[in-house]
Amino acid sequence: MDAPCRSTRRSFILAAAARPALAWTGAACAQAPAKVRRIGLLTPYSPSDTALWHQAFRLGLRDFGWVEGRDISYEYRYAEGRNDRLPELAADLVRLKVDVIVTTVSTDALAAHEATRAIPIVMASGGDPVALGLVESLARPGGNVTGLSQMSELVGKRLELLKEMVPKVSRVAVLWNPKSAVATLYWKEIQLPARQLEIELHSLEVWSPDDFDKAFAVVAKARAGALLVIQDSLMVANRKRIVGLAAKSRLPSIYHISEFADAGGLVSYGADRTDLHRRAATFVDKILKGAKPGDLPIDRATKFELVVNLKTARALGITIPQSILLHADRVIE
Repeated sequence: MDAPCRSTRRSFILAAAARPALAWTGAACAQAPAKVRRIGLLTPYSPSDTALWHQAFRLGLRDFGWVEGRDISYEYRYAEGRNDRLPELAADLVRLKVDVIVTTVSTDALAAHEATRAIPIVMASGGDPVALGLVESLARPGGNVTGLSQMSELVGKRLELLKEMVPKVSRVAVLWNPKSAVATLYWKEIQLPARQLEIELHSLEVWSPDDFDKAFAVVAKARAGALLVIQDSLMVANRKRIVGLAAKSRLPSIYHISEFADAGGLVSYGADRTDLHRRAATFVDKILKGAKPGDLPIDRATKFELVVNLKTARALGITIPQSILLHADRVIE
């Protein structure tokens, strides 16, 4: 609200009594509609997958005084696990001329970046934005993209956790989607920690939902002793199927978000995306108040979530080390 409209009720009444003209001006100010800022929420996931994350983001903005329906509105675009839809959905938000585009991970951030270099883009939980070509540096992004990053070293930590749970494992199957630039980056990043842990990786490539059965069919021949799933919307959309196939193959498995553990997966470890989405509101607030995204340094994930499914561990005949259970944020009995 402009400065002339910030007077208290008392000062307005006094001014009106002294100068009737000011009363008219004050009334006009009070009735002038505030500009409603439009925020586009783009994600490769479904409404149910992102409900808690988007709620955290909205609550974060509300904490800064932004009220939905009064001075902000939201435009939601869900790819429902189909990355190929993201360019079309991003282009739609650009046509609507939203004030900011908020993305969930990196695949949607890449699609948004392809669609516009003008509209600010805030990543809620992206990967390495420098390696993906989204920003010039973490300290000074330099373009229209900023936000928060999980960074790719988490995939190495998941491999360490697998080794801790299954000390004798020497060969790990890695389920990933080569069509995803982000998954491809993670596949490259995991090579070094695998060598350091003396683990041989077996690539299980899935390009579409039709490939899961074929991928798991070769696991027995590959003699893999465990499974690591590299994050991608294709995996999230098919998590129940993946968890079921891993159980059928009797593979101790690790995933990147707790939804997999809730679906019956053995262990999940990753950045707390609810926290990241709440923190993304800070960036949007600054941008709506005039900050340039290129001047806002990329922030890092600070909260991580480890979830252990003991029911699945018992079914696999695995004893989860006490060191892992003590650090678990949640244990599913």
